[in-house]
Amino acid sequence: MSRPARGPLVGLRIVEFVGLGPAPFAAMQFADMGADVIRIARPGAEAVPPDPICGRGRPTVDVDLKDPDDAEMVRRLIDEADALIEGFRPGVMERLGLGPEALIVRNPRLVYGRMTGWGQTGPLAPHAGHDINYIAISGALAAIGPAERPLPPLNLVGDFGGGSMFLVAGMLAALWSAQRTGEGQVVDCAICDGAIQLMAMMHDMAAAGWWQPGRASNLLDGAAPHYGAYECSDGAFIAVGPIEPQFFELFRKAIGLEEDAHALRADPRNWAALRERIAARIRTRPRAEWLALLEHSDACVSPVLDMKEAAEHPHLVARRSFVELDGLVQPAPAPRFSATPTEAHTRPATPLSIDEAVAAWTNRR
Repeated sequence: MSRPARGPLVGLRIVEFVGLGPAPFAAMQFADMGADVIRIARPGAEAVPPDPICGRGRPTVDVDLKDPDDAEMVRRLIDEADALIEGFRPGVMERLGLGPEALIVRNPRLVYGRMTGWGQTGPLAPHAGHDINYIAISGALAAIGPAERPLPPLNLVGDFGGGSMFLVAGMLAALWSAQRTGEGQVVDCAICDGAIQLMAMMHDMAAAGWWQPGRASNLLDGAAPHYGAYECSDGAFIAVGPIEPQFFELFRKAIGLEEDAHALRADPRNWAALRERIAARIRTRPRAEWLALLEHSDACVSPVLDMKEAAEHPHLVARRSFVELDGLVQPAPAPRFSATPTEAHTRPATPLSIDEAVAAWTNRR
């Protein structure tokens, strides 16, 4: 509660009900940008998996929401808030007496952010699911992976891309509206909806006849020989992406491909043969040699790094894209602001009591 205020959202107050995955990640984004976020957790509950990174930058208050006195203190805290984030199944907050209808009556400007996989309505809304289920019905999972089977892209497309970041964007839009009108609203953020939004460009390509059904059949899904990963002689990989002809020409010359490579890449029927030729060339040298030759050029070649290696890459070191907090190397806040720079903070070691949290916000009105 005493951390220095920095970032474009300084002064914004958010109550977060501790959940899994996309909801705490969204709350982390708000905290990184300077919002004053307080986490409400069940007594003795521990995050699974532990979240010293996604849970950073905000204190936790242990509250028994089934205790009428504790629940009323939480309502008083929300009375002082600009926004709320919760990621439970539909109806859970209502059963606790903390649904949006009850709270917005008390605090008309409250923006109530709801993070679920299926959304607040629809036949699947009451049921359990995970990232893979939400992106499966969106059309995204079917397009990702080798031809033999779909491949889950971690939980980046669903939970965090289609979920957290759409919740942040939606809540910021609703907060802007509340600032102008004095009226809050519910932001129903469904991961399946967000994943569909992320597929917008692929829908554009399909509408133009540039997208073929089936995995590994298109420019960006692993089929094109000039857009993929190749193994070097030392077993490490490089990512190759010279889509434009002028960039491919730089790449072609550097690795010693014949000039007919341009004609081969222009016809998808020749992609498999060209991929083999490129792969054979890349296997002749270790990754460091290819990077010395290609990384600092427009050939669009980069190393495929693991998380530890990424934190040590010179470009990311120069940009300070990672920070170290309490001995943990972790992503730095993003994006960057020229006038209101952001800063990551560790979670306060000592939990607050609900009385302390309410008093702190009430005294700073």
